[in-house]
Amino acid sequence: MNMNSTSLLYVIILPSVFAVLMPLVPARLKRAKEAVVLAGFAANLALVLAIYGKDLSFVSLWSGTGLEFSLKLYHFSGFILLCAALITFLVVVYTTVFLKDKAYSKLFYVCLLFTLTLVNGAVLANNLVVMLFFWEGILATMFVLIALGGKNAYKTSVKALVIAGLGDLCMMLGIGLIGWISGTLSMDGIRRFPLSSPLAISAFILLLIGAVSKAGAMPFHTWIPDAANDAPLPFMAFMPGTLEKLLGIYLLTRVCVDFFDFTPGSAMSLLLMSLGAVTILFGVMMALVQKDFKRLLSYHAVSQVGYMLLGIGTALPVGIIGGLFHMLNNAVYKCCLFLTAGSVERQAGTTDMHRLSGLGKQMPYTFGFFAIAAASIAGFPLTNGFFSKELIFDGAVESGLLFYIIALVGAFFTAVSFLKLGHAVFLGKPAADMKPVKEAPAAMLIPMGLLSLACLVLGFGQSAVISNFLQPVLHEAAAGEHIGSHTNWLLAGISVGVLTLALIDHLYGFRKTGKGLEAADHFHDAPGLRTVYKWAGKKLFDPYHLGGYFIRAFAAVSLRVNDGINAFYDIYSVRFVGMLSGLVRKAHNGNQARYVLWAVAGLALVAAIFLLPL
Repeated sequence: MNMNSTSLLYVIILPSVFAVLMPLVPARLKRAKEAVVLAGFAANLALVLAIYGKDLSFVSLWSGTGLEFSLKLYHFSGFILLCAALITFLVVVYTTVFLKDKAYSKLFYVCLLFTLTLVNGAVLANNLVVMLFFWEGILATMFVLIALGGKNAYKTSVKALVIAGLGDLCMMLGIGLIGWISGTLSMDGIRRFPLSSPLAISAFILLLIGAVSKAGAMPFHTWIPDAANDAPLPFMAFMPGTLEKLLGIYLLTRVCVDFFDFTPGSAMSLLLMSLGAVTILFGVMMALVQKDFKRLLSYHAVSQVGYMLLGIGTALPVGIIGGLFHMLNNAVYKCCLFLTAGSVERQAGTTDMHRLSGLGKQMPYTFGFFAIAAASIAGFPLTNGFFSKELIFDGAVESGLLFYIIALVGAFFTAVSFLKLGHAVFLGKPAADMKPVKEAPAAMLIPMGLLSLACLVLGFGQSAVISNFLQPVLHEAAAGEHIGSHTNWLLAGISVGVLTLALIDHLYGFRKTGKGLEAADHFHDAPGLRTVYKWAGKKLFDPYHLGGYFIRAFAAVSLRVNDGINAFYDIYSVRFVGMLSGLVRKAHNGNQARYVLWAVAGLALVAAIFLLPL
């Protein structure tokens, strides 16, 4: 066992060491806890950079279980580790200012460090049970991170735990099935099973559920908008904005590329593309009508997963690479957007768009960073989001025109909602009751600035990123494909036309209502959509909420049944026995003739029983 292989253990252990040190930091030392958490994430980043690009393995028996504690670093896992290390370090720099003087900040930092340990372990794991161990541990830290948001956040923590736990349970069953049919739990020992048998299809679907639930796709998404309201804002940038997308799409790609023979046009391909299309459309339609900065972003965090699922679901090299590139781009621009929302919340005291207006002049840097990230998520030309969406569009066109149209509609409404958001928050005159707002501190601006710069760098350098980091994931499947320089100019022109239509629609809505916030309300009030939105407002599309109705109804029926059983034994049985006792007492009144009559009747009955069969 050499130092190179043990360094994989250090990547997992190191953040936990800093997490253990955090409670030991004396309260009297100001900013000491911030220094510890920054040191922990910086050390993690330095170690990931030191091992990046190497092929390393670590294998040891898990004492007393017979299972292999197996870790492996190769180009794909190394890429995910690097993305997570870079982005989370920037988020933590921001968080040390955002949570300054918060009573719960130390516990929040402990949970962040332990979460990083678990994420690193899940990505490096080369054994499905080992991966499951780290994967499940994230539920605990996620629960605490959300609950720290306040007294009402506990309900959202429970909701997130239940929904994510159900997805993880499916993944657990899927791991059991794939271990059964493959004869191994080693991830690099599983070799592309054909999706032709019921067992293989069941294993694929169960693992798919585990992956997409972690990524936040429908119908496993409903806790995310609630967390946007209740959880501390850095959590949104850290978990659903970044780490969960990276983890979920990483596992989904492994399942589709390495574990199963996932082919274009197959039933499973259509299933995954359909799930992606539904997630795109319903996520963006819910984002369109939101009036809170964070909640709007949370629905877009859901919608953008749909593009990744759609791209990977095509099973075509261009689509899979597009989905992976979109995974990276989403982590960058979505994290940046959540951080701009946090800056607005910290400086203006709210993210309610009814109370926000004209912040562009007072917070020009935050506005500029928001504008770049918003252009990227909308797919504006030359940004990173434009190129990843075009690759997905190309794969969708080859797989089915309907999927392309749905993705294009999603792009239109994404642009419309961000035009509304930017106009409502940053343009116009400041609200009359709003106090003067200052720009965010430098330690918050620098991470936002670097992330917005990355949106442009990844756009201009998209060919190099795809060729060097993403294309090797597909192994021989992408041999000869020049995806890095691939652009379908017809589709690109259509996308630009869609963005232009979105701008025209926003100007029409603004002229009609006179308010940027209400510029998209004509979609909410459209015939048919108003009813759908009303149902959505009542949470009729929320499986967790509907499940609550079912559980309460089942509990009520069960209580009635239980009360009926108790009544049968405690009331009606007693009454029946009492009635029989009364009849017996009346029959036995001491009259000798009556007793003789009873005896003769009994003998006659016995004789009848024995003689009738003869």
